[in-house]
Amino acid sequence: MRLVLASTSPRRRELLARLGVVPDRIVGPEIDEAPRPGELPRPYALRLAEEKARAVAREPDEIVVAGDTTIGVGRRILNKPADEADHRAMLGLLSGRRHHCLSAVCVIGLDGKARVRVTDSVVAFKRLTDDEIDWYLRSGEGEGKAGGYAIQGRAESFVRFLSGSHSGVVGLPLFDTRALLESSGYRFA
Repeated sequence: MRLVLASTSPRRRELLARLGVVPDRIVGPEIDEAPRPGELPRPYALRLAEEKARAVAREPDEIVVAGDTTIGVGRRILNKPADEADHRAMLGLLSGRRHHCLSAVCVIGLDGKARVRVTDSVVAFKRLTDDEIDWYLRSGEGEGKAGGYAIQGRAESFVRFLSGSHSGVVGLPLFDTRALLESSGYRFA
């Protein structure tokens, strides 16, 4: 049995390594990640994880794992910041409040069945000053990240509360990933 990671994210590769898993292949899925009109954060994260997994060609002896991390503030989805102004606005929105980090994982087993789970972690940022936002923007860490931040870096100093999966906030919920891989027949040595 071979494992395909449907992601070019170095964070997902590092997180899988924590489980002792080294993908046999890594393929970046090509999908449209735009939210559908009226789509809520949780169904959005689940849909994207499954679409990413299904977008990768799978050989009969391969299982595919894919993930998606979505930041939800109420009914609003915070994707990757488009530019500095968007990034600043996202951090301002997250400042002093709780938000949901929805980390979905999908495993397509040898049987072709998609198994999907989502972890909902609640994260609360401290109230951020303009200087703190400027400091974080200069770091460049949040570029290309859902919600405009990377908890595994400087943004962790903004987190006053976290309930849920730290690895899920980073990009792949390890508890759920391991459970889905095992239910798909993957054996951990």
